[in-house]
Amino acid sequence: TNLENMKLAILTTLLAGASAFAPNSVGRSATQLAESKADLEALAVKCNPKVGFYDPLNLADKDFWGQGNEATIGWLRQSEIKHGRIAMFAFVGYIVQSNIHFPWAQTLAGAPHPSTDLVPEAQWDAVPVGAKWQIFAVISMLELWDECGGGGDLPHYTKGRKPGQYPPFTLFRDNVHFVLDLYDPFGMSKKMSEETKQKRLVAELNNGRLAQLGIFGFLAADKVEGSVPLLKGIAIPYAGDPMIPFEGQFSYLH
Repeated sequence: TNLENMKLAILTTLLAGASAFAPNSVGRSATQLAESKADLEALAVKCNPKVGFYDPLNLADKDFWGQGNEATIGWLRQSEIKHGRIAMFAFVGYIVQSNIHFPWAQTLAGAPHPSTDLVPEAQWDAVPVGAKWQIFAVISMLELWDECGGGGDLPHYTKGRKPGQYPPFTLFRDNVHFVLDLYDPFGMSKKMSEETKQKRLVAELNNGRLAQLGIFGFLAADKVEGSVPLLKGIAIPYAGDPMIPFEGQFSYLH
């Protein structure tokens, strides 16, 4: 069936992405650096002088996958920045979906976007399964491009790439068709001073951390009544499970 073919296609894409984790032969460049625990401690003070460095699980001392402590710290930094960025998208998206209804059709068949009368989690449930697969397919391709350093333009983030630096689409742009880079597509940061860049990186970390708390606050308030007192009277009860994105539509068990 079409659904089974779609499952197979997505699974094949994800399996292919595993090859991106293999070591590559990219040499060290000016973009490469290696952070240590001392760098994390200094960064923590910049982000929040009152809290400082907080690592109760001692993750900064670990050696994941036997690649060394610097690779582990690179992975942790990349992970936090990525989660923070996604949380910021989610937080803003939640607010937009709660208040704005897009007037154009959601599908080629002409179906409208879900009503704002629905809580955003329920709006996601109302999205057709085919549209959800398209979203996850694009996410998978972006993740693959990140893992392979844009086809070799950048080293892997566990091997010295600047934390949070997304590879340019140079290889794709030169060989397939034109596309803007995700970061600074119009080159507006080229004249920015290093001091300004560092301040913005610290601000991004803090905003990302706050957004993670914010989006989970929304989810908790909708799922468990009264769990977030500040959202009492605002949250809309949600009966589904926000941790199951294909609830009732797709399962590997069927």
